[in-house]
Amino acid sequence: MSLADLVRKGDTAGVAAALAGLTPEQRRAEVPALREHRKEMRDSWSGSPDRWTALLVAGAGCLTSPTAAAEWIGSRAFEDRAGWRNPLLVEVIDRQPLAWRQVVTARLAERRAPGWGWSEHFPLLEYLVRSTGCPVPTSDSFTTQWVRERSRPEPRHAAFGTLPPGRDLFARLASDPFTPVLAPRVFDVPDIAGELEGPWAAHDDSQRWPAVLARLAAEGVLDRADVLDRCLARLLRGGGRPNDHRIFLTVLQALAPTEDEYAARVRTLLALLAGPSTTAGLAQQALAALDTAGRLDPEVLDEASPTVLFRTEKKLVRAQLGWLDRAARTAPDRAGPAVLAAAGAFGHPDRGLQEQALKVVGRHLAAAGPAVLPELRAAAEQLDPAHHRRAAELLGAEVRAEEYRELLPPVPRPRPVPEPIGTPAELAEELAAALAGDTGLVPWERVLDGLVRHAAADRTALAEALDPVLRAHHPQELGLVAQAAVGRMTLRQAQQAADVAHRRGVFRTSWSTAFDSQIASRLEEAVLRLVARPLPYLLATPTDATGAIDPAALVARLAGYARLGAEPGPADLGQALLRVTPTADPAVIAAAAAIGTPAGKRLAAWLRDGGLPRPPSTVRAPSAERGPNGRRLSTTRRLVHQPAAGTAGLPVDADRLLDSTDRHLARHDSWWTPPASERWAAILPHHREETAARLMERFAAAADADQRGGPQLLPALAEAGGPAGPAMHLAVAYGLGARHPEDRTAAVDALLVLAARGDLDGALLGRESAELLALGSVKPNRLAESLRAAADTGAHGTVWSVLAAALPQLLAGDPPRGAGDLLAVAADCARRSNARGPIPEITTLATRGGASRAVREAAALREVLAG
Repeated sequence: MSLADLVRKGDTAGVAAALAGLTPEQRRAEVPALREHRKEMRDSWSGSPDRWTALLVAGAGCLTSPTAAAEWIGSRAFEDRAGWRNPLLVEVIDRQPLAWRQVVTARLAERRAPGWGWSEHFPLLEYLVRSTGCPVPTSDSFTTQWVRERSRPEPRHAAFGTLPPGRDLFARLASDPFTPVLAPRVFDVPDIAGELEGPWAAHDDSQRWPAVLARLAAEGVLDRADVLDRCLARLLRGGGRPNDHRIFLTVLQALAPTEDEYAARVRTLLALLAGPSTTAGLAQQALAALDTAGRLDPEVLDEASPTVLFRTEKKLVRAQLGWLDRAARTAPDRAGPAVLAAAGAFGHPDRGLQEQALKVVGRHLAAAGPAVLPELRAAAEQLDPAHHRRAAELLGAEVRAEEYRELLPPVPRPRPVPEPIGTPAELAEELAAALAGDTGLVPWERVLDGLVRHAAADRTALAEALDPVLRAHHPQELGLVAQAAVGRMTLRQAQQAADVAHRRGVFRTSWSTAFDSQIASRLEEAVLRLVARPLPYLLATPTDATGAIDPAALVARLAGYARLGAEPGPADLGQALLRVTPTADPAVIAAAAAIGTPAGKRLAAWLRDGGLPRPPSTVRAPSAERGPNGRRLSTTRRLVHQPAAGTAGLPVDADRLLDSTDRHLARHDSWWTPPASERWAAILPHHREETAARLMERFAAAADADQRGGPQLLPALAEAGGPAGPAMHLAVAYGLGARHPEDRTAAVDALLVLAARGDLDGALLGRESAELLALGSVKPNRLAESLRAAADTGAHGTVWSVLAAALPQLLAGDPPRGAGDLLAVAADCARRSNARGPIPEITTLATRGGASRAVREAAALREVLAG
């Protein structure tokens, strides 16, 4: 039986035996057939695990070039297969010369880890490193998998494992020759915290990675100074998820640096003061301890104070003011710099910290002398009016309030989309980036158009340029379109591919939104037209990064179609109509009609009628609906669309896109919701109110279901066209109360862009926010953090306009828990923006009495509004 027949049969043992009897020339002669067989299996998404394993072993044995063999073994086609743990693969590789095996090992170790699939690859690769004597690889992928494997109390593959099993992580690492090389690399690899605290982490802290790394350094397995420097450097780099930072802070605490070690790293500690609060707190304590011990230059305190006093964390600011107080008390000659540094907290948003800073100044002003008064008087202008009288008494001069000026970001300018991709080689680069994860709107649209455009111009040249890219990536979305573009599909195969894509969720899934279905319709149409009746180019490619199409550009594209006798695809033309910028320019409308084709006349009528109608938003009454797991589903405002004349012939699935019924808008109470896509916002670039209404469940889920990502669309919607009505403002309100900080940041950006464009209705946003607070969909502390972030950019008047409308409704009854946070932001914004005029609900709460924060902040706000 031939080698190819053995592979098709999935007989891996037969393949290994057959390879032993072949000469190098005979093995090389089998390679073309093996490559073709791999292509067939990959393109058809077929083949049993046995066939894939047999194919992997056959290629490893037939490719006499070590570089080619490494590329074959590490091919993405064999990801998530069982072949790498098959002993016969090891047997075939071990038959090769040592130099060949060393090259293969080195190339495989450089390979980027594709995720959990590497957990199958690592034991074999570790075996190859040991058996060939290769240097221990230090790539991020190899290091990550080493951590994962060493974390396991028992080796999974006895044939490859040589380490002592058991729960003693220290014993495993201390006896591992890889440890001196790879343990230091742990501090360099991004996103490794999940492995250090993975599912096999021991319950005993002494057997977890932080304590074990510290013990390895203490016992000389690792260089302690190097580990300490690497740990501090990792904390200094920041980034990543909170857990990624927390694990290395735990390592630092386990190392327990001595006073001498910290004294040698003062500059690093100063830099850490700007990091996350837990790290900044540790650095602050270390520096203060050095100062108390007399091992810190006085100038270091002066340098550290502005960094810390600028922070929002009250605990850090209080500690810094306490450090300044102690320094001035123990050394009167440091009083001058200390009081000037303390004055840096006069502008802090918390009035209690302003008061503490003023007390520090008062205690040491006499020792500081009159020379500091001019600077202190200037700094006192930032104080809350509640402290002006005390500051005037202390500093001997009346405190004047700062003149207010609202600061908003610049209005976004048009961002033209670059010209179409010019060459197949450039298209190959762009396609590779898109398939690797660059799914932004502009790159995605340009690649889709480029595939259609270059398939029509020179399919042979396109196929040659795209072949390496298509071999390196699984066919999905743009990959399937590319397969059709290079002529690798018959019409029947294209229809089958579209059907498979539909069923497997490549283009859409049962959880898809109407926007996903719209995108899927374009992709499916592109695949079928590339095979059956190729188009010269696409009509719906945006001319602006918002997704908009210049009407004159669309007229020119349709005129080009008319000259070529091409018939537009329904989905492509329909999407182009939804994207074209409305215009009443008679010359443009006349030019569209003059094309003479049905598509040209349709565009002329579309522009003449004003495009897609903009029906008003309606508000649905609150409900207490609950999902299957008992979580209350929040009320949403939904835009009711009434189909009108002129909307006929919209894209495939546009009826679903514009349907006002609940079946496409109902909240899904599920453990998983597909991520939001930038492309959704670009489908209706002149109708952001429509888009916001139909995606409201995504925005709501970010606040009350702790889902991630929905509000990331809000900045794009804020930059889009069309009115910003109740749906848009409700979406922003949900985003401001989102669970995840990055989503709240996106909502803040959207709020500021709307304000800069003059599209923000602060009162409407305030009322919507108050309603969500009353429903419990949004938590006061999250909303307060978001509004504080917006105010900190200089938009105090904008934020006050929101809170001035929200607070009366919020405080109509008993103030909810966390109301004090919102009142504090309101008081600061009102003070800075010189807001005046009483609010009855504020006055009532302020005179209620009691020591709650809400009452205190209400009293402060009442005083500001009273002028």
